[in-house]
Amino acid sequence: MPFVQVQAIEGVFTEEQKREVIARITDVMVSIEGESLRGVTWVNFIEIDSGCWGIGGQPLTTEAVKAMQNGG
Repeated sequence: MPFVQVQAIEGVFTEEQKREVIARITDVMVSIEGESLRGVTWVNFIEIDSGCWGIGGQPLTTEAVKAMQNGG
């Protein structure tokens, strides 16, 4: 029974996008392991508080990620 954990900063993904991530990751796992394991493939989407995730010693915020998404 595979368990996939996705972590992202809160407020970056909409509810619809999170559902899509979960569905697509499940599809990828099933394409590897077989359709019979779809019902027991777990995907856990965890949101981390803005500013509580650091890269290169600097906290990363929701606003910073959204700026990156927009090419800035």
